[in-house]
Amino acid sequence: MSTAKLRETIHEYLSEAQSDSHEVQQKALQTLASITRVSPQNRSLLAQSYGAIPALLALSKSISPIIQTLSLSVLFNLSLNPNLKQSLADMETINHLNSIILSPTSPPESTKLASSLICSLAMLDKNKAKFGVAGTIPLLIHAISDPCNAAAHHLLSTLAELVQFHGNCTLAVRAGAIPVLIHVVESSDGEDLSGTSLAVLGLLSKFDEGLNALKKTEQIVSSMLEVLKGRCMLSKEGAAEILVRLFDENEGCLADALNLPEFLTVLADISVRGSAKAREMTAQLLKKTMDANLVSYSDGSHMLLQW
Repeated sequence: MSTAKLRETIHEYLSEAQSDSHEVQQKALQTLASITRVSPQNRSLLAQSYGAIPALLALSKSISPIIQTLSLSVLFNLSLNPNLKQSLADMETINHLNSIILSPTSPPESTKLASSLICSLAMLDKNKAKFGVAGTIPLLIHAISDPCNAAAHHLLSTLAELVQFHGNCTLAVRAGAIPVLIHVVESSDGEDLSGTSLAVLGLLSKFDEGLNALKKTEQIVSSMLEVLKGRCMLSKEGAAEILVRLFDENEGCLADALNLPEFLTVLADISVRGSAKAREMTAQLLKKTMDANLVSYSDGSHMLLQW
């Protein structure tokens, strides 16, 4: 099919998507979602159609869950084109996506799609600050704190993308991200949620605000030890990376670790049986504990390495 004919066909589907007939709307949106899922060209042609983005945004506000989710699916597909990310991330769209995440009556699928769309748009670094200004960060943290939120994994992944910008990290820490994420780590039955939460904590710890908040968290070392004793390797990698940063910045955390009877045994086990990253992180932790014990021994301290 020629580009001109394809453009005309896409325009027809867009017109039908705005029909007064719910059935016609649904079929048109299903087709648009399908043809934009795998074709960058189709995404560009749809985005270039006059009034396409405002129309899709309006449809995503429909009271019909299926129309809402289908239109969000099309918008998400459009966001996969790098050249469309900036234009899609206007304040009207961002505020609408925020409202979907905030609303307790939003269908779970709509919340997942809204979160995924934010994540996709935030992959363009220029857009990250926009979401910070629009108040997206505290909304995500509030939503993640709900243990029954079916979109928790999507929300965590979106937060992970946004906090790679320093300003958003500051906003996240001020909004209480550290205790919320640690609670998810400690209480989650799903290993993927724990692993993703630890990945976000690791990103936050790269900045002073996040690291300082972690250092002030009660029992942070013992909490990370419990993660290291678990089964999920992604979680172990995250916990070990966080401990490396804590030990570098806080001698008290290192002393706390050495007072935990299982700590060195757990590290030794991971250093042999862990993933490549986990082994690398635990090797650093073991070296830091050995160095600390040597210093303590030379100073006449009683804190000796116990195997």
